[in-house]
Amino acid sequence: MKAMIIEKYGKQVPFAIAEQSMPAIGEHDVLVEIHAASLNPIDFKIKEGKMKFLLNYKFPLILGNDFSGVVVKVGSRVNTWKPGDEVYGRPRKNRIGTLGEFIAVHEDDIWLKPQNLTFEEAASIPLIGLTTYQAFVDILKLQNGQKILIHAGSGGVGTFAIQLAKQMGAFVATTASDKGYELVKSLGADLIINYKQENFEEKLTGYDAVFDTLGGEALEKSFRVLKPGGQIVSISGLPNAISFPLYETERIAIEGDKGIYGSRSH
Repeated sequence: MKAMIIEKYGKQVPFAIAEQSMPAIGEHDVLVEIHAASLNPIDFKIKEGKMKFLLNYKFPLILGNDFSGVVVKVGSRVNTWKPGDEVYGRPRKNRIGTLGEFIAVHEDDIWLKPQNLTFEEAASIPLIGLTTYQAFVDILKLQNGQKILIHAGSGGVGTFAIQLAKQMGAFVATTASDKGYELVKSLGADLIINYKQENFEEKLTGYDAVFDTLGGEALEKSFRVLKPGGQIVSISGLPNAISFPLYETERIAIEGDKGIYGSRSH
């Protein structure tokens, strides 16, 4: 099969299209013909070697962390899936490689593609969807009526996060530019801060949670908008606590400014 590979780590290392062996499938695996795949920041971090102390990959390496496609073969103990099923998913961190024509994944790592989504749309969901779901449900335990600030609402993670938070009944504030205003408004954001003209930390107060996708100064200032006991989850950095893997990003969950609220990695 053809795949997009890298031969070594490095920011300037080029991608190459090369012939690779067809993936072998185990008894609980599913072989999927990939119709669409997406690129995420984690792919570039892996390519540049920033994750090599956490993730041990061999070369040539096929990148790619989420996909959609059609099942072509199933393992001997797979009963859930059959050839012809349209699916989407996110392979486990040690089995990435969606930038190829086929991929073998564990049967638990895929789900039926929604019929109202194209393959391209479905392929854009798994990584950001799992990241956001874990942040809101497992860590923040976001509740109906709570207030949450979601940074960079018009970005890939932000657009998903706004919609999920609204589905969970939260009041959503988000930061965006003029270009992103109409998009985040259409997704249901209740309060939109133009970060080029306003300082969110001066406009917001008493928030139950912050979902940080920026890190750095934005993360540090986010503590000012929290009510006592409020929580922050960051997928971009941490100010003074401990880093944990969150679907191959970094996260922290903090209660006010008192330290770690809780963490659980997958």
